[in-house]
Amino acid sequence: MSKGHRSRIKRERNAVKDTRPSAKLSYARIPVQKACFVLDAIRGKDVATAVGILEYSPRYASGVIEKLLKSAIANAENNQGLNQADLYVAECWAGDGPIMKRVKPRAQGRAYRIEKRMSNITIVLDKR
Repeated sequence: MSKGHRSRIKRERNAVKDTRPSAKLSYARIPVQKACFVLDAIRGKDVATAVGILEYSPRYASGVIEKLLKSAIANAENNQGLNQADLYVAECWAGDGPIMKRVKPRAQGRAYRIEKRMSNITIVLDKR
């Protein structure tokens, strides 16, 4: 374990920046579990194959993730001058977002809670 004050340790850890092209979508109206099914299918694939998989996937999350992947590709081309043919999906993950809590009326005056989950989805590309 490293020595030093907690703020110095955090400062050193945050000083190393990840320069790989990426795109992040916050508050996507998709539960994390459903997003991960699609993300697992494209992890490690080159971007052309990943876009093809997302175009023909029947899941709702695939349309949202396809748009996010195309945004990450555009970031790589415009911001860092990388060629699309050399890119692959290095990392992709979904984390928990806020939960909208709703109430559904049930029989005999009861009320059941409905939780509408959100996720924060991130895609990181890298050069082969």
